[in-house]
Formats: sequence, C-alpha cells, structure tokens
Amino acid sequence: MVSPATVDVSRFLLQTTQSDTFSEIQNDVLLSSSLWINIALAGAAILLFVYMGRNVTSSRARIIWGATLMIPLVSISSYLGLASGLTVGMIEMPAGHALAGQEVLSQWGRYLTWALSTPMILLALGYLADVDRGSLFTVIAADIGMCVTGLAAALITSSYLFRWLFYAISCAFFVAVLYALLVEWPDAAADAGTDEIFSTLRVLTVVLWLGYPIVWALGVEGLAVVQSVGLTSWAYSALDIFAKYVFAFLLLQWVAANERTVATSRRDAAPSSAPSDD
Repeated sequence: MVSPATVDVSRFLLQTTQSDTFSEIQNDVLLSSSLWINIALAGAAILLFVYMGRNVTSSRARIIWGATLMIPLVSISSYLGLASGLTVGMIEMPAGHALAGQEVLSQWGRYLTWALSTPMILLALGYLADVDRGSLFTVIAADIGMCVTGLAAALITSSYLFRWLFYAISCAFFVAVLYALLVEWPDAAADAGTDEIFSTLRVLTVVLWLGYPIVWALGVEGLAVVQSVGLTSWAYSALDIFAKYVFAFLLLQWVAANERTVATSRRDAAPSSAPSDD
C-alpha cells in the first residue's frame, strides 16, 4: 500500500517539475513566443470559423465544417498545455545522440495535438473528395499510427537506435497517407466536382507535412543539427500555422461558397449495382 507521505512527495515533485518547466518556457522568449502566438491565432481562428460556417446547412458540408472547427479547438488546448508546462518534460538523451547525457526539453504534447488534429484534416479532405469510407478509415488509422510512433521516437531514452527505428515506422505510416492524398483521393475529388480546391489543399498539406519529419530529424530530437529548443519549437509552430489555420480557412471559405457542389454526393447519387426485381 502506498503511504500518504509517498503520495504527498510524488505530488510535490510533479508540481515542482511543472513549475520548473513553466519557468524555463517563460524565460525563453523564442520558445514562449512560439506557443503564445499559436494560442492567439487558434483563438481567432475558432471565432472566425464559427462565423464562416454559420449558414452551412447540408449534412456533408457541416461534417467538413465541424472537422475544420476542431482543428483550432484541439490546437488551442494543446498549446495551452505546452505553455503551462503540463505536456512538456525534461528527458536525458541516450548514448549516440549528439546531446548524449544532457537533459533536453521535450514538447511531447505536440504529438497528442497531431494525433487529434491531423485526423480532422484528413476527415475534412476525405469528405470534400467524397472518398470511399473504407479508404478514409484506413488513412486516418495510418495517420494516428504515424503520430503515436513519432511520440515513441521522441520519448525513448534507452536507445538511440530505437529512437530512429520508431522514426522510420512513423515515416512508413506517413507514406501510406501520402499515397492516398497523391494517388487515390484525387480521382474521387474529380468525380465529386471538388478537384480544384482539393488539388490546392492537397499540395499545401503534402508540402507542409513533409516539413515535420525534416524538423524532427534536424532538431534536438534527432541529429541535433539545430540544438535550440526555441528554434525547433518555432519551426513546428510555423508549420502548424499554415498546415492548420491557413488550410482550414481556405477549405471552409470554399465550402461556404460552394455548398451546393459539396452537398451533392456522386456516390450517393450513383445507381445501385444490386439486381432489380423483375
């Protein structure tokens, strides 16, 4: 049985750790600004998206709008967790790492954000292109796998090799997502009549999402070519601004102006292949 004294000590250590990391974040102007600017942008995006989607009524368009609105809602919660020190921590880098033996501030909460927000991006894109539901489920599952294994790569301290093994697995999941966005879903978008906006958003998503594993590899979590946690954080935050808020604005703006096109599902309107009764 755990004694009350042990519980009190554990609670004190947890509070002290959060207090220390909170102070470290706030004392680093580069790091804290990368978080608070995103909090402000996410708050503004929430209000803007609520206003932009006020007249959306069709079922398919409202699903896209709801998924789009969830993107800044998840982001503001996540960035508040990072800024408060709740979802960050100090981890000691393993032997073989450029910063081996040193404690590095890990923003592991970002991976929770991506595991919740990127599926919303894919859900919105999938409904925009009116893709097969099986394909949509598979791609979202691969995306979540990408984020979870990325989290594992960031948190492993026992082996430098295992950090890169999990990184490789995460990239493999990412390839599956890229295949759907670049090969499978464009044909569905063309059939749905949304290929023009889908193509724009697809390019934006693919280019920006490629930036995340590059930042990981070059930043403090990977090769530590860039050893500043503040610079690494700003790189992630800048990617988030364009991959989330700009993406969501462009998508919702088009959906609100072209709701009739979005409301007409080619799949639902297609004649059934089942044999009719004589």
